[in-house]
Amino acid sequence: MITTVIIEDEKPAARKLSRILSLFTDLQLVATLNSVEEGVAWFEENQHPDLIFTDIVLGDGLSFDIFERIPTKSFIIYTTAFDQYTLKAFKLNSIDYLLKPIMEEDLQKAIDKFKSFLPSESSATSLEIKSLIKEEKQKLSRILVKIGYNLKIIQTDEVCYFYSENKIVYLQTKERNYPTDFTLDELQEVLDEKKFFRVNRQFIINSNYIKNIHTSPYYKVEMEFQPDEEITVSRDRVKDFKDWLSN
Repeated sequence: MITTVIIEDEKPAARKLSRILSLFTDLQLVATLNSVEEGVAWFEENQHPDLIFTDIVLGDGLSFDIFERIPTKSFIIYTTAFDQYTLKAFKLNSIDYLLKPIMEEDLQKAIDKFKSFLPSESSATSLEIKSLIKEEKQKLSRILVKIGYNLKIIQTDEVCYFYSENKIVYLQTKERNYPTDFTLDELQEVLDEKKFFRVNRQFIINSNYIKNIHTSPYYKVEMEFQPDEEITVSRDRVKDFKDWLSN
């Protein structure tokens, strides 16, 4: 029997998830928790489950806070309305990352993925399982940005390029630029490498918005919605850049 815990501060969402999980005869729900503080208290006093289903944004903080205070070896399936936390989630035992509203089919796939990583006597070690999870992590598909007192969701397909300026990373769409909470190093890990390429220390570009490429005397990329400064390809990245363009 696979023991599970739900961490969710929205009661309707918790009830729905509990109902779906009840359809799986090999899952046993041992607790439903509603907050960071309740989660910390529970994990301090109880045996940790095999699998955790948790929202990220809770009423008193982020569920990451629980596992940073009480380290766990449990595997985690995150359920959330936003995917801006993808990178951090996969650093904290995440086996999948489901965007709300949760569909039964998606949950089934996530549970099947978890089961596929369970070692048999002659199967993978714990470290090998973690490695497989890391390789299968999802790519960032949308980013939450703040505009004054409002929030806006930007699809990554709408991003022409990301760039760093004064220690802040911005994304550029056809409309305007927006500050993000990411670093370029973090974005490089979670963006779809088929679409995005880091040409230098300052820019990550989207192939869908390349307007022209100049090759002499150095590689220079001209983008739609071009920034004020040139986007040049670092010399040590030219070969990788050409390979990326041809794939």
